[in-house]
Amino acid sequence: MSVTHVRVPRPIVGRGVAADLMRSALDLAAAQGWTVKPVCAYAVAYLKKHPTDSAAAHLEELLDEAGRESFPASDPPAIGGVS
Repeated sequence: MSVTHVRVPRPIVGRGVAADLMRSALDLAAAQGWTVKPVCAYAVAYLKKHPTDSAAAHLEELLDEAGRESFPASDPPAIGGVS
C-alpha cells in the first residue's frame, strides 16, 4: 500500500487527525499482510517517529532501495565533499 497523501482540512490541523489516519492505514495494512510504501513526507516522518519493528525495517529497506537507485554501483557518490 502506498501512502501518497495524508491531508486534513486546515481548520482541524493540529488535532492529531493525520496521525489517526496513519495509524488506521498501518493497522489495515498489517491486518491484510500488506507492506507500506510511505510516499508523502508526512507518512515518512510518521513512520520514523512511531516505528514498529516491521514498519521501521520496511522503511529502512525502502530508503536503501532509493539510495541504490540514486547512486548506481557504476557511479558511487562522493563522500565528505571529495569527488
